[in-house]
Amino acid sequence: MKLLASTTSEKPSLWIFGYGSLVWKPDFKYKRSKVGYIEGYSRRFWHGDNFHRGDKDVPGRVVTLVEDQDACTWGVAYEVTDSQMEESLQYLNVREAVLGGYVTKMVEFTPREKYQGSLLALVYIATSDNPIYLGPATPTEIAAQITICRGNTGHNIEYLLRLAEFMRLYCPEVEDDHLFSIEAAALALVI
Repeated sequence: MKLLASTTSEKPSLWIFGYGSLVWKPDFKYKRSKVGYIEGYSRRFWHGDNFHRGDKDVPGRVVTLVEDQDACTWGVAYEVTDSQMEESLQYLNVREAVLGGYVTKMVEFTPREKYQGSLLALVYIATSDNPIYLGPATPTEIAAQITICRGNTGHNIEYLLRLAEFMRLYCPEVEDDHLFSIEAAALALVI
């Protein structure tokens, strides 16, 4: 299956949009990256993680996208080309789909840089029919769960804090109330 989203110097390429741990830990080879956003989705800590940031007894909470016509979600799009494409997709299939329960979708990504056109990007989304989908909860409930969870790649709170740090560093003008209210609740529990 070939997913061609753009061509650069006559070489096929694919853009992959990350809005969770991919913004700070892509762990795959890519040609370049761009900070930007997709419209029509809200980032929510509604997905369970029983491998990377939690376990089978106490699943962690990680982000997914929820359709929301009035919202946009900021993150990073990575361009993978030729030889990187197959390797990157194999890696991400295990990381996001097999271990994380995410499905793929193509979305329109708009780079932050002015005068750059939008492009198609592959994104991983966990839906409510996934067995480890946790759904909505209050920021305090989500924070309480995050502060006690740990998985194979580390503490769940690290995931939360690194995502909030990315938003402050690369998208300082963007208010992500869901993310920042959970961060504040989690910090209040651990400090």
